[in-house]
Amino acid sequence: MIREGQIDLNEAVQHPGRKLTFTVQTELKNEEDIDLLEPVTGELTALSTGNLLLVEAILHTRAVLECARCAAPLELEINFEMSEPFQVEGLPSSYSNEGHAKVVTDEPEPMFQDNALIVDHFIRQGLLVNLPQQPLCSESWEVPCPTATKTSTTPLDAGHPAFQALKKLAEEPD
Repeated sequence: MIREGQIDLNEAVQHPGRKLTFTVQTELKNEEDIDLLEPVTGELTALSTGNLLLVEAILHTRAVLECARCAAPLELEINFEMSEPFQVEGLPSSYSNEGHAKVVTDEPEPMFQDNALIVDHFIRQGLLVNLPQQPLCSESWEVPCPTATKTSTTPLDAGHPAFQALKKLAEEPD
């Protein structure tokens, strides 16, 4: 069952071997560090082994990132997969009437409320880990940056205003 911002995975937790599949979509409204052009969409599955709850997802979005060389905005498609095991404590209710199993995590930001996955927290974690570390306009460090060459007629290290200012500061006597 999907509630506002959460997916109830209790059925999988209480019935080991049962696989649940959900279609997910989130805009990550509270995320200030990522500029999404479209919501993160995809499919999420959950399967319990009794001791672990395995949550897997295949997700897609488009985002604006900055070129690592010239800081020009880049629109990128981001496709990523997630596979996270979560510890389950207690005896599943399908095995006993004396209690129930519960997902326990030691994450700094809670991933679960009771046995319901907090979708934004889970997807945010996966997206941040899967963002390119150094996105480039030219897609290669060997190829000159097209944005930097349009703004400067000399090599970036010599002609860029930031480097000129640093050079001037370095040449000044103490």
